[in-house]
Amino acid sequence: QLQASGGGLVQAGGSLRLSCVASGSIFGDNSMDWYRQAPGKQREFVARIFSERITSYADSVKGRFTISRDNAKNTMYLQMNSLKPEDTAVYFCNTWPTQLEWGQGTLVTVSS
Repeated sequence: QLQASGGGLVQAGGSLRLSCVASGSIFGDNSMDWYRQAPGKQREFVARIFSERITSYADSVKGRFTISRDNAKNTMYLQMNSLKPEDTAVYFCNTWPTQLEWGQGTLVTVSS
């Protein structure tokens, strides 16, 4: 139902853009989140975009990441700039406040 993609290996300071595709019945007017889970750590909130396109970010990514959505394509994006090794994680997308089953996510690896 939710498919994240776009991850990969990038050097510190580089950029990546992640995508999350959802079915129309899911995407609709729902607010959407990006989360991430680093090795050995709990899943943590990264960013949220409300249906009105109001956005919210974790302090750790504020000013470097930008969340956006294209309702016509049922797709959400996460533009990640100035990447740091500590951004290395599997990135997931989900709806908010009601969360669906977590997908496999997409792996982002930032080398120093």
